[in-house]
Amino acid sequence: MDDSMAHPNEASALWVPAGWKAAVSHIAAFLIALLFIIAGVWKITDPFGAAARLVEARVPASLSLIGAVLLGVGELFAGVLILVPRYRRWGAWLISAMLVFFVIYIGALYDVLRGEECNCFPWVKRAIGPGFFIGDGIMLALAVIAGWWARPSRGIRGAVLVLLAVAVFAGASYGVHVTMKAWIMAPESITVDGKPFPLREGRVLLFFYNPECAHCMEVARAMSTFQWNSGVTIISAALEQPHFAEQFVSATGLPALITDDVEPLREVYSPNTVPYIVALENGRVKQSFVSFEEPDFESRLKALGFTN
Repeated sequence: MDDSMAHPNEASALWVPAGWKAAVSHIAAFLIALLFIIAGVWKITDPFGAAARLVEARVPASLSLIGAVLLGVGELFAGVLILVPRYRRWGAWLISAMLVFFVIYIGALYDVLRGEECNCFPWVKRAIGPGFFIGDGIMLALAVIAGWWARPSRGIRGAVLVLLAVAVFAGASYGVHVTMKAWIMAPESITVDGKPFPLREGRVLLFFYNPECAHCMEVARAMSTFQWNSGVTIISAALEQPHFAEQFVSATGLPALITDDVEPLREVYSPNTVPYIVALENGRVKQSFVSFEEPDFESRLKALGFTN
């Protein structure tokens, strides 16, 4: 009788990690959860910026926005799961799967993306290169350690509620951003070629770029061949290296005016990737562009009445 009573306790002890293993699991889980929660919240609270960053990583523009939202939801959900001991193992395996996917994706496009910014986390600069794979390998090790030495996960209902809460948060954030974009008004005027220029009159195309960005140069050269409608004004705004602005416009043939009054535009439109284009009509945003694939880019400009 004593043996039969002790047996359940022995069986339950089989999945309870030793003290030091549990401590290591907690530390690893906290570190990886912090990274994934920050990354997920960053994407969810800035879905359009996250979509632009995915386009830079060669994700098709048509999939970039939904991809950014889903990735943010997945990262935040997994980060919360691994932080809670009851769901830690599930969170660890989900994070491990995402990290393996990231490594495979970047590895497949390594020759194209090498040297470009990873944009994995806010405030952290990570260029695509050997260090990227080392960093993801360390994160993968942390996730595996956290899950391997954790108790088996249980309570699917609670995990589903966490996912629903994250999804509601993402949906609300997206709705707020869409509403804000619809009501954004351009600054009344900025300095263009040394003179005040009104932004709330007619059609204006703001072209944000970096003069040393090869992709910016390609897009500007393509735009120089478009048949622009009369009354459309293109204003080029160099986010970096503004002293090369005139040389850039001249070399690409872009029919644009030049402004060095960038800060008011940066505050309103938050261009966090280049090239970035905002089409304005009477001061309101008609459309913003982070993808410039032909002929879709020109056809969208034509639909807006900017080209013919």
